[in-house]
Amino acid sequence: MTTTTPTPDLTGDYTLDASHSRVGFVARHAMVTKVRGAFNDVSGTGHFDASDPSNSSLSVTIQAKSIDTRNEDRDNHLRSNDFFDMDTYPEITYTSTSVEAVDATTYRVTGDLTIKGVAKPVTVDFEFTGAAVDPFGNHRIGLEGTVVVNRKDWGVNWNAALEAGGVLVSENVTLEFEVSAIKNA
Repeated sequence: MTTTTPTPDLTGDYTLDASHSRVGFVARHAMVTKVRGAFNDVSGTGHFDASDPSNSSLSVTIQAKSIDTRNEDRDNHLRSNDFFDMDTYPEITYTSTSVEAVDATTYRVTGDLTIKGVAKPVTVDFEFTGAAVDPFGNHRIGLEGTVVVNRKDWGVNWNAALEAGGVLVSENVTLEFEVSAIKNA
């Protein structure tokens, strides 16, 4: 059975299904185009309370070295001290501090995003995209959300000026979350 609205029986503890989820980002490059990427090693857990969303919680850990923009040279530059300094800061984390219902299928999750040892509050509106029992008997829920952050707030400052004006990499980055989570037994 598939449902598109949260029902009380969905309340419980969940584990992120990394093989069916995506944590990605989009940044403007050279002021003219967008570069998209993702982190391929992500884990997370959460508690979802369909009746009282304020009792819900979320914790996500991203292995920073798993960054993938489909360009090895760019990925290596992003892993370096110029951007994420991944040898010193191997993980990016997000831990919720509050969850509230915006409407019947949207949840506003506020939490601490930690990048390069700097924690800043970030609020993401997640749309509940559905629930289903998969062919293996797993109870799944889906959520999607995006938020724009300024990378300099976390000390990710590197840039290069362009000859015609502007910069190589935008300060604002859109974070994209497409989550499939499996209810724990």
